[in-house]
Amino acid sequence: MIKIGLIKEGKVPPDRRVPLTPEQARYLTDSYPEFEVCVQSSDLRCFTDDEYRQLGLPVKDNVADCDILLGVKEVPIPQLIADKTYMFFSHTIKEQPYNRNLLRAILEKNITLIDYEVLTDKNGQRIVAFGRYAGIVGAYNGLLTYGKKFGLFELRRAYQCFDLADLRTEFAKIKLPPIKIALTGGGRVAHGAMEVLEGAGIRKVTPEEYLLEEFSEAVYVQLESQDYHQHKEGKPFSKEEFHQHPERYSGDFLRYAYATDLLIAGAYWDPRAPVLFTLDDLNDPRFRIKVIADITCDIEGSIPTTIRPTTIADPVYDYDPRQRGEAPAYSDRENITVMAIDNLPNELPRDASHDFGKELISRVLPLFLSGDEEQVLERATITRQGKLTERYAYLASYAGLQ
Repeated sequence: MIKIGLIKEGKVPPDRRVPLTPEQARYLTDSYPEFEVCVQSSDLRCFTDDEYRQLGLPVKDNVADCDILLGVKEVPIPQLIADKTYMFFSHTIKEQPYNRNLLRAILEKNITLIDYEVLTDKNGQRIVAFGRYAGIVGAYNGLLTYGKKFGLFELRRAYQCFDLADLRTEFAKIKLPPIKIALTGGGRVAHGAMEVLEGAGIRKVTPEEYLLEEFSEAVYVQLESQDYHQHKEGKPFSKEEFHQHPERYSGDFLRYAYATDLLIAGAYWDPRAPVLFTLDDLNDPRFRIKVIADITCDIEGSIPTTIRPTTIADPVYDYDPRQRGEAPAYSDRENITVMAIDNLPNELPRDASHDFGKELISRVLPLFLSGDEEQVLERATITRQGKLTERYAYLASYAGLQ
């Protein structure tokens, strides 16, 4: 018998998502008698304790008797239980400074850490992620922000909607002038964003049409890496080379910035890759972008106006290109208004949790019983019983082991 505990989220600001919904936890134990699921009591999560209890799942304050502990966000160091196996997003694989002490504590407490972010199939594709809902909420927030900045319309915030179906009822309120919207990326995030843009009746055009034509309606373009990068040696764009050696490419996004009113940034960014634009570019009179929904939220990364993350409670700030600094939200139409919430799926936690848990049950948790032949769990195991695994040995100096 393997006992799984759903832990209470402890990070501040609080996250309301869950790895398994009540129905999924019940399904898991019914389908796999080798699993037992218990739930740590929480007054924060989007599913109440009673919703789990009603399906016969035990809810208690302490889950220290469980073998595998499932969370979503980083577990606060004082809440870590020694000698356990944890699964959560640790945000340590890029040597993020703010989580250095967390990784050290995990090692000191003899913990085995499996990170959702690096659960991949044999082709290197991620198995579980919240990207679709980051894209949905991010694009929605971008449209909401544009409407508010220019006094066009008012929408309910996503977190004020019960679920995605409720959110979709807001789309009819979106009435845009003939603006141009650029969406970067081609993965889960971008496809989630496109659900909103299409749902709001915004027509998709090609990159060529976007740059060369004017329209009588709002339109959007989806830009992938090859659309705004050029090889420094004039060679044809190679997706494989770009992913392995982005430093060999220069950025060509400015021609889109001169045509764009609203930018929705959903593309993964490698620090070795060029930025979309520089702070100097903002003062070029041709630079047109006035609202940025930065779903990627890389601080001072591909979008230099993203100088800090924002929160669900306080979602936007203005960036003043003349003073090169932050200004109050919506304080000047010539400022760039930035939405950079770093936990966007938490605005639609019930739907996001359902999609996440579905993949966890179908593609990950059964591997604890079947032997993990394709090494899905192994590839995602950062620490094992207090030691870094070979795959993540590069984190040794980051964790203070060297």
